Amino acid sequence: MSEHVRVARFLGDDGEILEGVVEGDELEEISGLDSMLKGGRRLARKRKLSEVKLLPFGISRKVVGIGRNYAGHVKELKNELPKEPILLCKVPSSLIGHGEPIVLPKASREVHHEAELAVVIGKRLRRAGEKECAAAVAGVTCLNDVTARDLQRADVQWTRAKGFDTFCPIGPWVTVGLDWSDLRVVCRVNGQVKQDGRSSDQIFPVPKLLAFISEGMTLEPGDVVTTGTPEGVGPIRAGDTVEIEVEGVGVLRNPVVER
Repeated sequence: MSEHVRVARFLGDDGEILEGVVEGDELEEISGLDSMLKGGRRLARKRKLSEVKLLPFGISRKVVGIGRNYAGHVKELKNELPKEPILLCKVPSSLIGHGEPIVLPKASREVHHEAELAVVIGKRLRRAGEKECAAAVAGVTCLNDVTARDLQRADVQWTRAKGFDTFCPIGPWVTVGLDWSDLRVVCRVNGQVKQDGRSSDQIFPVPKLLAFISEGMTLEPGDVVTTGTPEGVGPIRAGDTVEIEVEGVGVLRNPVVER
């Protein structure tokens, strides 16, 4: 594939998971579930983007998150700068795709947006060095690490606060061949900019994060690692529309509803 190819996963007519290259308002289907990671073959079958259901990457794979990876975000939550990456996991049932609703749980009164750059792993990493990790990034996408902030403060660890159903919107597609070292990451709520940062401001850049993770757990092709959020996190409420935009990728858009 050439540089800056956008690859989307979508639901086929028979319920199967398919992939396609995004060009304008169309998808051209490509072969195989992991074709983005293996250089798949175009099948010359085109569909309108508006006519397909886009699916999140990360289905049936690990989604590893990073906490407190931007100094501004650490400061706004009145925490100390971490000495090493803080790891968390987004559970599979929290994943949703572009356009699907974020559902506010009754258990929380303070749910926040968190705009993040996420990377998709293209090569198995186990106890890997930073150079190997950098070469293993298959593509990048947008992710919203939705968090019940009141529960995060109350609990000893963050699984419940970040693990509710629909708390991991991801998409709308993965961009291949993009330099992820200095990309703009933006969150808008109802069109108003709430977060605006750059991946170059991360405390721990992507290669260091992947090397740290792979020292303790093997990263497999198709796994997703989301890299932390810039300052400006804040509440979302029923009726809101949340947009996460990563430079060179596109816009992930999700409405917010009550349970």
